[in-house]
Amino acid sequence: MLVEGEWRTDVEPSTDGDGAYDRAETTFRDWIRDDPDARFQPEAGRYHVYIARNCPWAHGVALTRRLASLTDTISMDVVDPWREDDGWEFTPEKDGCTPDTVNGCDYLRDVYTTADADYTGRVTVPVLWDKHSETIVNNESIEIMKMLASSFEGVGDEGVDLYPETERDEIDRIIDDIYDSINNGVYRAGFAESQAAYDEAVTDLFAALDHWDGVVADQRYLTGDRLTLADVRLFPTLIRFDECYHTAFKCNKQYIHQYDHLWPYLRDLYQTPGFAETVRMSHIKDEGYYQGQITPIGPELDYDAPHDREQLSTSA
Repeated sequence: MLVEGEWRTDVEPSTDGDGAYDRAETTFRDWIRDDPDARFQPEAGRYHVYIARNCPWAHGVALTRRLASLTDTISMDVVDPWREDDGWEFTPEKDGCTPDTVNGCDYLRDVYTTADADYTGRVTVPVLWDKHSETIVNNESIEIMKMLASSFEGVGDEGVDLYPETERDEIDRIIDDIYDSINNGVYRAGFAESQAAYDEAVTDLFAALDHWDGVVADQRYLTGDRLTLADVRLFPTLIRFDECYHTAFKCNKQYIHQYDHLWPYLRDLYQTPGFAETVRMSHIKDEGYYQGQITPIGPELDYDAPHDREQLSTSA
């Protein structure tokens, strides 16, 4: 992390007094609004995102950008999934990675200090950057996802309406519901420093997975018969679960591929145009969650197997 603009490598993941993982709050929380008085207004070519393919939070942003048809409207760079003492690095010579095409930085931390020379906080992905103001707009993943899904109507090509205005309350409710128990739940389990904190996290995680397995038994998507931002939020966690979280984070009560309905639901999403192209499992598994360790061979999963879920929905 950075402390008053100086890079520090001696800061460990934070836990509370009971050994429970305590995720740090993000710092940049501005919004792009279609408002003449807004500092950040939607414009083609003005904004840029920095992501890492192994990070589920960044994955959600990359996927929203793709589904909302903003790939020509908002540019994107990809940092190296392999992190050493200098943090997220731009290594364009590595397959699937890019240089910093906007600021010319070697490390993501330099992007942060370009925005704020005295920045104190974690250097995280994703980052939403404004080329005009030369600053970070936002580095909170779900807020970036909501902006990409709602603030660029009429600016880019017409994409999937992931965040319809009439359904936002329900979508937000589901996003909030799955965040602590599932999206962050795997981290609560993996980074727990006490048995009690781990037990609580894993219990919450699998209770939530059991619940949503029951929900998608009768409907194609989390909110019903249409793909929404709630599904996009859940997908990055599910696609990493059997390959990484089950073993690396000790979430080993059950695999996703052992669920009767979540497993075909995951395959359904993976086979939806735009999803698979955002998944780079070598970045996620080999160089991400198992960096520097022996990488487990299995499980062998066929995400392209038929899912037979079309009959649960009349529209997507």
